[in-house]
Amino acid sequence: MAVRPMTTLPADEAVLRAVAKKVKRIDDSIHTLVEDMIDSMRAANGVGLAAPQIGVSLKVVVIEMPAASPFVMINPEIVKRSGARRITEGCLSVPGYLGEVIRSIRVTAKGMSLDGKEIRIRAEDDVLAQALEHEINHINGIVYIDQVVSPDRLWSREELEARRAAAEAEANAEDSSESDDDE
Repeated sequence: MAVRPMTTLPADEAVLRAVAKKVKRIDDSIHTLVEDMIDSMRAANGVGLAAPQIGVSLKVVVIEMPAASPFVMINPEIVKRSGARRITEGCLSVPGYLGEVIRSIRVTAKGMSLDGKEIRIRAEDDVLAQALEHEINHINGIVYIDQVVSPDRLWSREELEARRAAAEAEANAEDSSESDDDE
């Protein structure tokens, strides 16, 4: 349908920090919103998207895993979570940054499908578990940078690329010196 612009921090703080409203009725406007969310998520190369990320304060989430069709959750909520793992993640609404956060290992979420049926989604120790928590946090006004384990665990993408390049250069230099020693 349409690619909508992403809301970003700090410019769109009001919509990103607000608790979104419950969807009372799934009508044509919600179907259009979902189509736009999927188009917007794909255009931005995202895995998931919450309606507030395109400026709509409604409890609607879309998630798309590789080699699978996108799924939609209306009024989703986490009903069970367990375990903890440290992961690095980013967000379409905080472009250019990655941060280390604690996410659950196992997550169960419930909500409604686009056709109004109750659905439950269970995920364990994978990107889907992470995406469920991340996107459901969005509709509750929580952005991942609020959960970064410490201020020094939030990095710009440029900083991470520079670190990776330096580590790779160091590894190559060590490999080269070991080859010289073998001769």
